[in-house]
Amino acid sequence: MVQALIGTPLSGLMWGECRQQLLNVAQLPFVYKWVAAMPDVHWGIGATVGSVIPTRGAIIPAAVGVDIGCGMMAVKTSLHANHSRPSI
Repeated sequence: MVQALIGTPLSGLMWGECRQQLLNVAQLPFVYKWVAAMPDVHWGIGATVGSVIPTRGAIIPAAVGVDIGCGMMAVKTSLHANHSRPSI
């Protein structure tokens, strides 16, 4: 069962749709370990709003849709992965 971070099972009218979206995203090949659902999780376009989707080797800036205006953007920088800590 997918649960909220506080350990309370998620419920509600849209939980079935949210659960299916979480399961679909969790099976993508670039998802790193697991997908987390926050207590306010709700259905989105493509992926649930209120979920954390950790990835390895992929960036998904529009996972929940492209019209929500959340301020996320992809920016090319001069930073390189080999300059970061190994655990990142």
